[in-house]
Amino acid sequence: MKTAIAILNWNGKELLEEFLPAIIRYSSSADIYVIDNASTDNSIAFLTQNFPSIKQVILKENYGFARGYNEGLKHIDADLYCLLNNDVEVTENWLNSIVEGFKKTNVSIAQPLLLHHKNKKYFDYAGAAGGFIDKYGFAYCRGRIFNDLEENLNQYNNTHDCFWASGACFFVRKNVWNELGGFDEDFFMHQEEIDFCWRAFNAGKITQTIGTSFVYHVGGASLAPSPKKTYYNHRNALWMMLKNLPKASLFPILLQRFILDGIAGIHYLFQGNFISFFMVIKAHLAVYASLRKTIKKRPNISAKRQYFQHKSIVWDYFILRKSKFHDL
Repeated sequence: MKTAIAILNWNGKELLEEFLPAIIRYSSSADIYVIDNASTDNSIAFLTQNFPSIKQVILKENYGFARGYNEGLKHIDADLYCLLNNDVEVTENWLNSIVEGFKKTNVSIAQPLLLHHKNKKYFDYAGAAGGFIDKYGFAYCRGRIFNDLEENLNQYNNTHDCFWASGACFFVRKNVWNELGGFDEDFFMHQEEIDFCWRAFNAGKITQTIGTSFVYHVGGASLAPSPKKTYYNHRNALWMMLKNLPKASLFPILLQRFILDGIAGIHYLFQGNFISFFMVIKAHLAVYASLRKTIKKRPNISAKRQYFQHKSIVWDYFILRKSKFHDL
């Protein structure tokens, strides 16, 4: 199976310098590409001089995460893509078990275990041991609920179906990528991989975590906590719900999500976090303004499978104080 590792980069010269050697050392069976989003920090010159074996796809401008990969992957020929963040430290044999999984099963999308780079005993925020969403579109993971990270005690070292795979280390068959049209470029960045996996789920595809493979993720290198992240969080979550919820439950569930977002906004207000409060309002205004365009993206969805395992992760976490996946 021809495999290509595609690393999206924007002004990440220092990250490439730190993490590319291990990627090269432990990924001899794959072609390695850097898709550069018009960096201005001499990333390309650095790559050319120090890593001549790395193939380069140079984009004309910073397209963000979603369009950056959509444009870049057009220039990469492979049966299996690995979309890898430039702040991921791979490990020996990280690739083999995942590629074997794709060879032996009909899995469409997969991720390894993602552990925290700074504290390697714990799971990483971005994907941990495989992602899920609740009824209202709130994301959580095996190994991570909101900001609570579980210690890795080998409790998730198995192959397990999940709802979404982390964009930090995202394996997808090329034919599935093309069938679903890649990432939604309107998202720009944040939650586009969840939207993609939801579309895949609605199309009957399987997403898994391969627990025999693990990598370490720095996290926050692309988009640290900020008002911008708050905006993308709320806007993109509503967009993917509008696109992917079953028709019969679309508006009742959206209404409840609007109420929950309103509560979050009031919480920001009482904290004195006025910028985040206004970001929630801005996100909703953006959703209302693009409502017609977003609705047009909805495919014919037949609700053959329930997309959520738990009704409300907000209730479980904040009211019932359940902070570990196995407690749900």
